[in-house]
Parts: sequence; C-alpha cells; structure tokens
Amino acid sequence: MKAVKISRTLFILTALLAFCRPICIYGETITFSADSMTGNASDTNTKTVLRGNAHIVTETLELTADKIELSGEDFRFIKAEGNIRGKNTESGLDFTCQKLTYDRTTKVATLEESVSLDDTENGVNARAERIEYDDKSHVAVMQIAITLTQKDNTCTASYALYEKDSQFLTLQGNPQVVQGTDTFRAQQITLNLDTQEITLDGRVRGSVTVTQKKEGTE
Repeated sequence: MKAVKISRTLFILTALLAFCRPICIYGETITFSADSMTGNASDTNTKTVLRGNAHIVTETLELTADKIELSGEDFRFIKAEGNIRGKNTESGLDFTCQKLTYDRTTKVATLEESVSLDDTENGVNARAERIEYDDKSHVAVMQIAITLTQKDNTCTASYALYEKDSQFLTLQGNPQVVQGTDTFRAQQITLNLDTQEITLDGRVRGSVTVTQKKEGTE
C-alpha cells in the first residue's frame, strides 16, 4: 500500500483501511484527525503517523499531541510526542507530558518528560519525569523528581508507588511529607491519602508544630 497524505479531516480507521484488513478490536472504533497523515499496512503490521494537531479518541483514551503513531496488529500500540494532553475516561485521569507510549492490550501507559498526572476523583496531582500507569490494576509507578499534592499534603521523593483504588502512597529515595506545618522524613514513607495516616520506616526524622494553649484554658 502506498503512503498517503491527507489534510485535517476526521476519519474512522475502519473506513480508511477496510480494503486492507479489519482493524477494529472487539468492535472498538478509533477516530482521529491531524494536519497530515502517512500510513501503510501489511499482513502483519499496520502503521499510521499523524502530524500537527494530532488527535485520537478510543473507548477509554482521548489524546492530543504534535505527533501520534499507531502501529501493530489492530493498532495495538500508541506512541505520542510533543505537547501531549490526554484523558483516561475509564480511570478519571488527566495528564500532560512530552512523550507517551500505550499498549491497548495490556493497558499500560508510560508517560515521560515533565509529566503531570491528575486523579480528579481523589484530588491528587502528581508530577514526575516518568510515570508508568497500569489501567488494569490502577497502580502508578513514579520516578525522578516526584512531587505529589493532595489536601494538606506535599510529598516529594525519587520513587513512588500510587495505588489509586486503596489510596495508598509509598515513597522512597529521600522521601519527605509536609502536612501543613509538620514535616516527616524517613527511608520509606507510606501515606494513606484517605485517612491521612502516615507510617515512617528507617532513619525517622521530623518536626511537628504544637499549638500552645492559653493560660486558664483546658
């Protein structure tokens, strides 16, 4: 199949490549638009590259970027680059980053470079250089320059595990949790973001501000 170039028009991938091979997986339809597109197909691999205001929508993912590449059997793999903004409608997550890969079969997404991830349901914002999110287990693995904020909490570390369903956060690598005027440090910190219960393990340090009672009060 020869490469094709098409300008800023909305397509349904099924219609685009119907004469080559079916591309819907379990009846799912992917729609997309862009300033330009190149595509090719074979018996074992199909590839479509969208450039300029690239935008795709699947049943669970909406994504905008400078460049988006769809490849693999049934367009299993999604790769995006440049000014990425997206939403996982199934998990209720909004995100921005500069690089993204997503496997539609395993439902694992890797976000890289200036990543911001918002769990809108639980009021959690996480920033890091790399976040891997498993959409089946609802667990995010965060690495490098992590800052996570929620309610009165500001958490920093170089490695973190965020379990969305249970609202547990585990921090390692010079972890620190600031709760209002209180500060906690340890080798590992576990924080229940729902109950605000905190557990410190190894080389525990911290400071807590105690409000003094006025004379004559109980």
